[in-house]
Amino acid sequence: MHSLSQEIQSFSKDCLKKQCTLVTTVTGRRLLERRGDGGEGEEQVEELEEDGGCGFVEDKSLDLQVGVVRPFLLLASQDAAHDVDTLRRHKVSHVLNVAYGVSNPFPDQCVYKTLPILDLPDTDITAYLGECGSFVDRAREKDGVVLVHCNAGVSRSASVVIGYLMMREGLTFDEAYAQVKLARPSTRPNPGFHRQLQGYGP
Repeated sequence: MHSLSQEIQSFSKDCLKKQCTLVTTVTGRRLLERRGDGGEGEEQVEELEEDGGCGFVEDKSLDLQVGVVRPFLLLASQDAAHDVDTLRRHKVSHVLNVAYGVSNPFPDQCVYKTLPILDLPDTDITAYLGECGSFVDRAREKDGVVLVHCNAGVSRSASVVIGYLMMREGLTFDEAYAQVKLARPSTRPNPGFHRQLQGYGP
């Protein structure tokens, strides 16, 4: 029977499973890191289709960009919603959390409303717009500033803000989408939300 020390001594890197890891750098370069065959290296790869089913390495950098859609209506990721300095800088008084499983860390500082929405194309996003709109309206009546966020601030929360502009200001989907995209360039409702909102407008 081998001892643990014998197993460790007899271990070779050749026993490791060969693997490739797709990495996107902060500058947007997409690299394929190869490990195995006794060597390590990396090579740049072509830009992949956005809808391609690719693995990814978790991006640990914080997304604190806040899109000011209206003076009273902001759009951001959970990172911004969890950063007290960002909230203070933007004078946030109300937070609309439409993420799933994301906490509300500053109940003494902000008024929270949580609606756990799944970022799936077949989720009926329009079913939530009335409740979300009422929360924004109540905050606005008190001269408050509402930060709307999900996890990434890209699909669910962006869709809610687009829907709010369509409901309250009578904008078409294209008009509302363009204004939200200008405020937060990463805005990208999933295909199902996109279709639902297109059919929601005046």
